[in-house]
Amino acid sequence: MAMVLRVGLIILAVLAVLIGALWLFQRRIMYLPTGTAGQPPAGWQTVTVSTGDGLDIEGWHTTVDETAPVVVVFPGNAGNRSGRLPLGNALAAEGLNVVLVEYRGYGGNPGSPTEAGLTQDALAYAQWARQAHPNSTILYFGESLGAAVAVRTATGQPPDAVVLRSPFTSAPDVAAVHYPFLPVHRMIWDRWPVRSEIAGVDAPVSVVAGTADGTIPLTQSRAVFDTARARVTWVAVEGADHNDPDLTHGPQVIETIVSATQ
Repeated sequence: MAMVLRVGLIILAVLAVLIGALWLFQRRIMYLPTGTAGQPPAGWQTVTVSTGDGLDIEGWHTTVDETAPVVVVFPGNAGNRSGRLPLGNALAAEGLNVVLVEYRGYGGNPGSPTEAGLTQDALAYAQWARQAHPNSTILYFGESLGAAVAVRTATGQPPDAVVLRSPFTSAPDVAAVHYPFLPVHRMIWDRWPVRSEIAGVDAPVSVVAGTADGTIPLTQSRAVFDTARARVTWVAVEGADHNDPDLTHGPQVIETIVSATQ
């Protein structure tokens, strides 16, 4: 009996330490920026935007034609803008203007990422795109966490269309999949309630998701699409995991974006 009690206490202690660590360092788990992105490659330029809370942050953009549609790319939670160049170049090859958003704390930008902070960043880029291309169709493309950012931005700075790649229903819902033994719905600070917020988006919505996505369940992406007010296209990329090229910048992704701008 004493041994059982001791083992139980050890398990409780380990669980308490784990919960405490996740509580304190959750943003380091959610947001995974890498170092500076370096200079923009040929054909790309730096865009600097000022956020509502006083930060100057940099992304990249390329202009194929001043009046062509503009795709504002809201990236996921890891890496920096240089990792989105395959997507950006593929879109530019289709005749689209592209803005590669870089959040605070990412790619050498100042600040630390939070839900409120990324919302400010995204709105600043969206406003810049609209001002720089006043006669163009504006499309928001968001991948994973960036899908949550795109939806949030669409409620404050409406685009003409939205394409979401691997969206989740909410951050706690995703965490519950990966940490089923923890009370994540009570723990997480940055909620990103995509499923509830997309109901307030008036723009047409398309969703692309991988059938083998081990990070964001396909059912969550489908639930986001089903909740959208103006549903356009549901695209399931067969056999694609979360970071597979077919899902990050593959032909079905590109075709969905191009179609949404027309």
